[in-house]
Amino acid sequence: MDGLLSLKEAIIIYLDRSGGLSKLIEDCKVFKGAQQTEAVYRFSFDVNPSDVLELNATLGDCVLHDPVKAISLFQSVCYLSIKTLSLIDHIETENQVNVVLKPTHLPPFPNYCLDLSEFPRGYGPMRPLALEGLVIAMTRVTKYTQGARFLCSEEKCPCSRGFHHIRVHAPGATESATVRSDFTCFLCSSPLKEDMKSRVLGDKQLVELIHVRAVDVLGVHDADSLRYQSVTLFLRDELCNSMRIGHLYRVVGIPAHVHQWPNVTWSVEACSIQPWTPKCPCLVSSNFQSLQTASACSPWRFAAIVANSFGSSVIPPGLYNTLKLGLLLSLVQTEDTPDSPNHLDVLALNSDTLIIDRLMRYSLPLASRGIHHALTGELLASLSRDEHGAGTANIHAGSALLASGGVCLLGDLTCYKKDKMDLLQSALESRTVSVFISGKKYGDDMDQHLSFPLQCNFWALADAASPSKRTARCDNVVLGSVEMGSVPLQLAELFGLVVQCRETSSNHPLLSMTVHTLRQAMSPEEPLYPACMQFTTQDYKELLAHARELKVDMSPEAERMIHSYYFASRRVRSDSAQRSTVSVTSVKLLIALAHAHAKLSLRTQVLEEDAVIAVLLCESSVTLKHGASALVFPPDAVFPCALRDLDSLHQRDLMLEESRKQILHFVQTYATCTVEE
Repeated sequence: MDGLLSLKEAIIIYLDRSGGLSKLIEDCKVFKGAQQTEAVYRFSFDVNPSDVLELNATLGDCVLHDPVKAISLFQSVCYLSIKTLSLIDHIETENQVNVVLKPTHLPPFPNYCLDLSEFPRGYGPMRPLALEGLVIAMTRVTKYTQGARFLCSEEKCPCSRGFHHIRVHAPGATESATVRSDFTCFLCSSPLKEDMKSRVLGDKQLVELIHVRAVDVLGVHDADSLRYQSVTLFLRDELCNSMRIGHLYRVVGIPAHVHQWPNVTWSVEACSIQPWTPKCPCLVSSNFQSLQTASACSPWRFAAIVANSFGSSVIPPGLYNTLKLGLLLSLVQTEDTPDSPNHLDVLALNSDTLIIDRLMRYSLPLASRGIHHALTGELLASLSRDEHGAGTANIHAGSALLASGGVCLLGDLTCYKKDKMDLLQSALESRTVSVFISGKKYGDDMDQHLSFPLQCNFWALADAASPSKRTARCDNVVLGSVEMGSVPLQLAELFGLVVQCRETSSNHPLLSMTVHTLRQAMSPEEPLYPACMQFTTQDYKELLAHARELKVDMSPEAERMIHSYYFASRRVRSDSAQRSTVSVTSVKLLIALAHAHAKLSLRTQVLEEDAVIAVLLCESSVTLKHGASALVFPPDAVFPCALRDLDSLHQRDLMLEESRKQILHFVQTYATCTVEE
């Protein structure tokens, strides 16, 4: 008895120190003065186990290892506080107090962590555990019974009145465990009947969580010989809608066995949820540090050499440098935040899609998360019926949602059917995934439309030589659209960066790839390009991870060039149809390219030189889609010459300086007047 009193005293002290008593008083104001007595009054408390352990070790051990007993102790303290302070007028018994404890975190020891890749499950203790994973599916919010009041059917029994038989939800309990018709009175053993007017309902949502390494099978990694299986999370009340499909979370929850005859499933009742980002080393290798020091004389050289050497194990150095730079910029500009919508999608056009596909597959694992979409798979989202008794719709993530914060590789667009093309075009236009849920099919009174934001970069390729399958040649074809091959112009416009991979006759890709492949086959252990092989794939992965973490600011010169180019481009394309091609989206693309180039150059400020690269890439894309403007650049303006030695780097710097002057002259000529919108 003395032990229980000391534990209750510790609870009072903890609630007072942590603000729990103040929260209890505020929550009770809702019920103060109510005419009707509630069957159950629900109160939730965030509990810091470390603070509880410092205050009372026994109570802390109870919170960590015996949550049912801890809830009973907190329930008793809350009831006494309510009665003593007269916080609720009509509360009668302790059974009416429903306390929910939410541990904010757990001790960082293996016994308190649950690895979603380990099996078997279900033999461990039913106590709070921490787990981390990726959300791959979720249901919409439905109702469940928080608590119910039962009365004895025998009128002479004292339990036919009052609040003696109160049932509340327990972790892992199904609806039938809380409310059903075969309960009996503990005094006279007569059947109990529910007082339907006193039933208290709450919100419930089911979420499927899986180990983050499970998405490797959807990328281009070698699949591990491991078994991954998702676990079902139950989110209740204020935790509903706190998770998003395709995002990573750290969850503290209580494992439970859910009995649904004849099956028993293993699930987790979530207590607290926090967004989670895996920690990875973001140190730049010594090779790249030395390169940065050696190329400090020019703001363009470091990124140029990085792009030139990129993928040398797949394609020869110097081949398709503009595309490689675009892929690197896209890898850098991947942010998993809705407030940063500067996405950088890449569409590559070439007559030999095999080389481009090989390069994109090589680049995909360097993303923070890379998903290779299969033609037979679901691109956006799919629906199924929930298997846990609710009968509601279960929304499964497609490749695009699973790639949130990373890259989704679409592959060759010429292999897509018309309906898939239209679906992709609609998603790229709105940057959302729309899901229609039929109320008739999934047991609801009305239909429902849900939207999920798309927060990944898309990579795609197409055969520029193949004829269009959707539109025949006509007289009013916009200049530039004939270069798109089988990709509709409306879809190509939605890709920010469109690169046509063309090489000069002196650097023919087929000949270069033939020599590259033969040398690899004849001397597999010898480095093909010693100067480039010093930068390993791991070096690039660490470089890109470090660049993604950089926070950059726009310099006044870069901002002035971007906005001036935007207004000048709209002015020079005076026709309304052409002017619409240079929209606000173009400004976002310019900013994204400039930011990404600064990050790739390991700078924290966007310089005017970064804006020059952004303008050249953007102008090349716009020209490819809609024809040239007064600002005419060759398709290879970013890499006007092959980078073979120091002299070629110096020559490229001079050519880019000439391009910068041409851009400044262009904006001074056409951006002097305000464009009529």
